[in-house]
Amino acid sequence: MSGWVEQLQGLGGYTFTASQAESGTDRSSIAVQHALRRLKEHGKIVSPRRGFYVVVPPEYRATGSPPASWYIDELMRHLKQPYYVGLLSAAAIHGASHQQPMAFQVVTSRPTREMRAGKVTIRFSMNSNIEQMPTTAIQTETGTMRVATPETTAFDLVRYQAAAGHLNNIGTVLAELAEHIDGRALVGIAHLVKLPDVQRLGYLLDAVGESNRAAPLAEWLKTRNPRAIPLLPGQPARAGADVRWHVRPNFELETDS
Repeated sequence: MSGWVEQLQGLGGYTFTASQAESGTDRSSIAVQHALRRLKEHGKIVSPRRGFYVVVPPEYRATGSPPASWYIDELMRHLKQPYYVGLLSAAAIHGASHQQPMAFQVVTSRPTREMRAGKVTIRFSMNSNIEQMPTTAIQTETGTMRVATPETTAFDLVRYQAAAGHLNNIGTVLAELAEHIDGRALVGIAHLVKLPDVQRLGYLLDAVGESNRAAPLAEWLKTRNPRAIPLLPGQPARAGADVRWHVRPNFELETDS
């Protein structure tokens, strides 16, 4: 089995399934499971999800896994789930790297439990409109992966506030991400997100000095007759709302930018 794994790696492959190992080595299922268990014990492979294995090159033995970017595309194909790399992980890829995520963040179509591979953690958020959200293909060391565009990333940061580190962190990331955001592209996907997310994103862009970039979104919002909402969901807010975004401030934004 070790020789087969080394051969796979030599051909540029870093992932395989249990069934592929069986067919590739012509061994029984039980024999393959025993062999894979030994390879895992020696740190030569890791399994983020049952039946799916990742080859661990010598330079990554200390962390127990290569970066998630090396295998996320194959992993999600194995799970038969659409996906994109999102939130803080996507923001960092687009250059907003001030706040490095503690986990590799992925958006997919259904609830998916957290995965661990060595010291690598993959956390998932769910979006039922995932296949309509704009993404881009980013080259990785082993192939490509789907990554949220800056505009998709911006909306997701507001939608999944807990995963994004809450408002101060979101403001800091948006300040860095803003130069890559196209205001017209925000309008193009605004109908795919909830109206309060549009309002909060616009308000935060204004707050970090990007009101011009948010202008097309503000014009779009005028046609939607939005109701006043609190900036921080679920918390009391003042009676007066921001005129442009109909957001009631209930949080003093402080960014690190």
